[in-house]
Amino acid sequence: MPETTPTGLTRLAFGGDYNPEQWPETVWQDDVRLMREAGVTMVSVGIFSWALLEPAPGVYDFGWLDRIIDLLHANGIRVDLGTPTVCPPVWFYRDHPDALPVTPEGVRYEFGSRAAICHSNAHYRAAAANITTRLAERYGDHPALAMWHVHNEYGVPVSACYCDSCAAHFRRWLATTYGTVEAVNEAWGTAFWGQRYASLDDVNPPRATPTVGNPGQALDYKRFADATMRENFVTERDILHRLAPGLPVTTNFMTALSQCDSVDYWAWGREVDIVTNDHYLITDGRRTHVNLAMAADLTRSVGAGAPWILLEHSTSGVNWQPRNPAKAPGQMARNSLAHVARGSEGAMFFQWRQSRRGAEKFHSAMLPHGGTGTRVWREVVELGTSLDSLSAIRGTRTEADVAMLWDWNSWWAQNLAWRPSEDADPRERADAFYEVLYDRHLTVDFAHPEADLSRYPLVVVPALYLMTEAAGNNLKEYVENGGTLVVSYFSGIVDEHDAVHEGAYPGALRDVLGLTVEEFSPLLQGESVRVTGPDGSELAGDVWTEFVVPQGAEPVWTYADGLTAGHPAVTRHRLGEGTAWYVSTRLGHEGLDALLGWAAEDAAIAPRADLPHDVEVVRRTGASGSYLFVVNHTATDAKVPLGTPGTELLTGEPAAGRLAVPAGAVRVVRLDG
Repeated sequence: MPETTPTGLTRLAFGGDYNPEQWPETVWQDDVRLMREAGVTMVSVGIFSWALLEPAPGVYDFGWLDRIIDLLHANGIRVDLGTPTVCPPVWFYRDHPDALPVTPEGVRYEFGSRAAICHSNAHYRAAAANITTRLAERYGDHPALAMWHVHNEYGVPVSACYCDSCAAHFRRWLATTYGTVEAVNEAWGTAFWGQRYASLDDVNPPRATPTVGNPGQALDYKRFADATMRENFVTERDILHRLAPGLPVTTNFMTALSQCDSVDYWAWGREVDIVTNDHYLITDGRRTHVNLAMAADLTRSVGAGAPWILLEHSTSGVNWQPRNPAKAPGQMARNSLAHVARGSEGAMFFQWRQSRRGAEKFHSAMLPHGGTGTRVWREVVELGTSLDSLSAIRGTRTEADVAMLWDWNSWWAQNLAWRPSEDADPRERADAFYEVLYDRHLTVDFAHPEADLSRYPLVVVPALYLMTEAAGNNLKEYVENGGTLVVSYFSGIVDEHDAVHEGAYPGALRDVLGLTVEEFSPLLQGESVRVTGPDGSELAGDVWTEFVVPQGAEPVWTYADGLTAGHPAVTRHRLGEGTAWYVSTRLGHEGLDALLGWAAEDAAIAPRADLPHDVEVVRRTGASGSYLFVVNHTATDAKVPLGTPGTELLTGEPAAGRLAVPAGAVRVVRLDG
């Protein structure tokens, strides 16, 4: 069986993508010397090097890769070796132009960027398997290897192709998934608009049409495209397992919900030996550290709570946003250690040495253009020392307080065309609910809607438009057995085929919520409604309202104006030993905080008002002990109460009573006992 941690790595992973092929060999010795100075423990190599490894069909040049891997090994630096299948060489496209992907409009992309791949193309699949085999045969027993890194960021920037090869592959996928054309017709509801198929041979990808196409077909094509990429990953993974037994295999995810929406990471998490993630701050004016925490929690969750690795993030600014500000002094370490607090076994970067040429030459790196005289370099060296002092946390797990349900299939389905309101954004609701939980100092596990939820006192559903009958039954059982559930609007509406559940809304959630919804009443842009409580207090809602009819639920807050005036806006339903809350409008931060405060009381979760705002407190626990991470994202010093004394690992000082955390700093306490 392959390992589930990088082999031979006895400290936390610290390093980044290393692209020595961009530099003359005279630079390599200097690179490795500086890596040792910075405390680098592992680098990722070879991810974009197919054109160098196979400069012509069947002609191989491994000499340069031999030399750099040997050099890294001689200096005690572990290697995460990539299969370069994200960027086939130009000669491959010259010989197989049909491997370039096609858009729904029929436009074929050209060579000259990255990840321009039709994942159904037989020539690509054969070539990718071949170069992977050659690498495994040559390096599978090299003592420097810690793990394999397949491809790069599947789904970015192209996840789906619409060519004839994909059409044939899609038909095979449908035959495997549904068995018959009759089952496809039923699932897609092709009786509508006369779209019924007589044979699977007549089915094509959802290419450009005069108006909206079939939503069931569009949803299945997203599943198919995701499954096709995953097939190719599994093929490479199995080659590596066979030829390099024992070495773990991964591919780098991008779980931040704003950065990759084409991959079902619940499915992918089951296929990798180690979950790894790339995370880049979206500097759009929001609190970037909240999105960072959310991405880290989601990454840990798709790995079933096991330790994972932050395989890429940035030392400072990136280069692909409209505006790319630098990170503030200390922010790089704070970002890195916040990931570690939430389960990462280290902090890796893109990339080691900042490029002088190419599309990402203004993307920050561990070794900047300005060299070792820069602030970034000094902070990199300091971070390496900090991570080294935290080696004892390896193998521990982050403790969560609550669960949030998320499903990529539901996200895909809700974002299809012709929904009641384009302003009803599932990711926005996930962000909003998560931010309130974060501000309440509650650590979040994400969970699939059909997962076992029994260990969580509180489960939150910010947006789950698509919900299977099994998921609905799962939530009902959870509440009946004593759980507290909070559900937001437009959830439980359709089944796995995007067919509306039979009967009144909210379909799969009617029984657990104790209500029906007679009609949706989305608001126009800029409109809002007043929502009043029994004590006369008032909240504001926008985007969405509903005509809610209690069927056992008790109204808690009521619409005071608008079309739905007089109808319940927030309800509470006691079912069995537990309670289910429902909110039928979009509440802002204040309203969500009030709602989740009531739910937390039902769940017997004690408030944590003694913890300062924007100072996150997260615990990791395992065989080596219990560790409290305190990350101060504010510009003022903070103090955090310690229930148990211990030793602060970054300074080596004893900690007891109230832990002092300087502005912008991180403290990690190994608790006694």
